Amino acid sequence: MADAFVPLEGGCTCRQVRYRLNAPPLFVHCCHCRWCQRETGSSFALNALIEPEHVQVLQGAVDLVLTPSASGRGQTYARCPACHVALWSHYAGAGDAVSFIRVGTLDTPDRLPPDLHIFTMSKQPWVVLPPGAAAVHEYYDRKDYWPAESLARWRVLREKMRAG
Repeated sequence: MADAFVPLEGGCTCRQVRYRLNAPPLFVHCCHCRWCQRETGSSFALNALIEPEHVQVLQGAVDLVLTPSASGRGQTYARCPACHVALWSHYAGAGDAVSFIRVGTLDTPDRLPPDLHIFTMSKQPWVVLPPGAAAVHEYYDRKDYWPAESLARWRVLREKMRAG
């Protein structure tokens, strides 16, 4: 996707908040854990991981809402202040260094299919993964699945997080 990347735009249901991804995501994973099922009211969460500096708010502003998480350390959601749709979140593990874009809020979500299905141990039995789809029982190690370019970008992020 990086070679043919065209900025992707998205927003909330009421269109008060609009945003653009100005770079390809680091990785896209489809999480089938029970926590994501509860939070989305659906069978999974489809997240595109990207550095926040590549997320440009075009219109409106988001409310940042701290919610509980499975880790016990919380998760911050960026929500539209009017319709309350979750546009992206920041998990405690990576903090503000990585935005987890809710792919379904993109105008063309079909442009970002999952690179990997995670927590398939709790996948709804009627959700059938495509033949050959990459999938893991629980979580994964980045180095085993992310492309080299994304791992290089991740190393830069880690250095920024360590520096403060």
